[in-house]
Amino acid sequence: MKSNPSRRNRGFTLIEVLLVLVILVVLASLAVVAYGPIQRRANINAAKVQIDLFATALDSYQLAIGTYPSTASGLGSLRQAPADLQSPDKWDGPYLTKDIPSDPWNHPYEYCYPGVRNPDRFDVWTTSPDNQVIGNWTDETKK
Repeated sequence: MKSNPSRRNRGFTLIEVLLVLVILVVLASLAVVAYGPIQRRANINAAKVQIDLFATALDSYQLAIGTYPSTASGLGSLRQAPADLQSPDKWDGPYLTKDIPSDPWNHPYEYCYPGVRNPDRFDVWTTSPDNQVIGNWTDETKK
């Protein structure tokens, strides 16, 4: 039996192309659905790490000055000596090598001294888009 050469050279049928496209769309949607929670966890972990870095820098500031920066001075005191500093010669900064970054959701970190949650120290926190507060007092930050 001879095969029909024109039938063999026609390429893929419309059904075959549509089937491949459906498979690709299903695979892509599975990848996108799996990406969301992974990105959320990565952003939360990045915020926790940044808060820990602020805590280390604030502790260095406290060792040099004798107290933590005021709430009004904020985290900016880690880069420049605050105007309300009583002994400017004690300031041994900058305590951070780069500018104060925004949180992973592009909002500024919040700072308070004395802290509400840490009355003997300071509070540094941020809030994720789903209203999860990530701060230096939460158990998740210490993990």
